[in-house]
Amino acid sequence: MTTVDETTPAAVATPRSADRPLRRELGVANAFSHTFLLLWAAMTILPLAWMLLSSLKSNSEILADPWGLPGELRLDNWARAWTKAHIGQYFLNSAMVVAGSLTLTMLFGAAAAYVFARYEFRGRQVVYYLFVGGMMFPVFLALVPLFFVVRNAGLFGTWTGLILVYAAYSLPFTVFFLTAFFRTLPTSVAEAALIDGCGHFRLFFRVMLPMARPGLISVGIFNFLSHWNQFLLPQVLMQGDESKWMLAQGLNALAVNQGYAGDYAQLFAGLTIAVLPVLVVYMTFQRQIQAGLTAGQLK
Repeated sequence: MTTVDETTPAAVATPRSADRPLRRELGVANAFSHTFLLLWAAMTILPLAWMLLSSLKSNSEILADPWGLPGELRLDNWARAWTKAHIGQYFLNSAMVVAGSLTLTMLFGAAAAYVFARYEFRGRQVVYYLFVGGMMFPVFLALVPLFFVVRNAGLFGTWTGLILVYAAYSLPFTVFFLTAFFRTLPTSVAEAALIDGCGHFRLFFRVMLPMARPGLISVGIFNFLSHWNQFLLPQVLMQGDESKWMLAQGLNALAVNQGYAGDYAQLFAGLTIAVLPVLVVYMTFQRQIQAGLTAGQLK
């Protein structure tokens, strides 16, 4: 009895002492990760806050005290950027083009991904890898042939041509993402719907698409950000008529013009107007984005 009483505390104390270095390492890792996240948040938020404050200042306040608070809120900077710099027109142009391209991308991308994930046919893997292979080619490699293709098709300088090009470049990532997501959906629901007399088209639109909503929202947000911030394609394919320019083109022209004119307040106001839709969309759908990214990893 004496031997057991003496050895039992030592046996119990051994794993506890072994756990202390592990807990220490976890604490150091957590502190490092939290510090990194705080620094990343500061690097993201501070430039946005500085841009917003600068859009509410006068030009003299921006030059005299660029980091200070505005003496009064000058909302007329936003009004001048919206009307005088034609940011409002460019904003509406981008909204219409992005809405059209996003609709085409999500419709055809979801349909193709559903077929690749749920149906077996000859050459399925070949066609799928051809789609996914499109992600390996950057836009720069295709600019020259793309220019001639769009021009020969009579779509140069038109919103229709830009919508089709946006959709074509977004399809590879959309198909890749949604194919993996559709494979995680339960097959029992689809089989039950087919037994009840549901056709393939009705099954896709009425059953599978609602079940894939988290994945659709996630990839839709990524495509929206890509289309909204696109600069190179509009710069090449939308030359000429300034009334049809996209927002990125208008901001580039505004930055050049106001850099010489010295109206920095109007420039910051235009930048803030361009950034606001991105922030609103992300803050509205942030939970759906996280749910879609995590749900697609579960089998």
